[in-house]
Amino acid sequence: MVRPSIFKTFIILVVLATQNSISLATTKGNDYTRDACSVTRYPSLCVHSLSPFSGSAKRSPHRWARAALSVTLDKAEAIGRYVKRFNRTANLKGRVRYALSDCVECFQNTVDQLHSSLGELERLNRKSFTSQVGNVQTWVSAALTYEDTCLDGLRGCRGARVRTLKVKVDNMMKFTSNALALVNRLASAGE
Repeated sequence: MVRPSIFKTFIILVVLATQNSISLATTKGNDYTRDACSVTRYPSLCVHSLSPFSGSAKRSPHRWARAALSVTLDKAEAIGRYVKRFNRTANLKGRVRYALSDCVECFQNTVDQLHSSLGELERLNRKSFTSQVGNVQTWVSAALTYEDTCLDGLRGCRGARVRTLKVKVDNMMKFTSNALALVNRLASAGE
């Protein structure tokens, strides 16, 4: 028969060992994420948004670039829906109306560029690696330009919803910039 105090001690040791191994795994994952994000312009945003991928991406520049593009695409699609809804539901006139119309088009183009980029990364092969990654760099840069065009068109426009949109687009540009940095890292690392 096992005495209660020995059993309690055993349970405590098992719990501590489990917590320690979870802590070590989390630390290792955070190290992978911080290392990947060290090349980005907004590393804290990068770490926050990409940490769920640390277990699968580890030290793979290809996987980090795909993860960043995937997260960025999700954000772009959400903002695209927001802009469309804002454009449809608001009774807008003049400059704001035209700026929002441009933003709708810019975000459709951004989403298209990011979709193409993600698809190209999924089809990477050794023979055409340089060309494929070059395409992705071009398309992600174009997405960033479209976002900047939307934001530029909103300059001088007023209103609470416009301010909210400006913040969303500015934040979107940070995600896209980080994704581009991770694609550039992939290009530098090679196949």
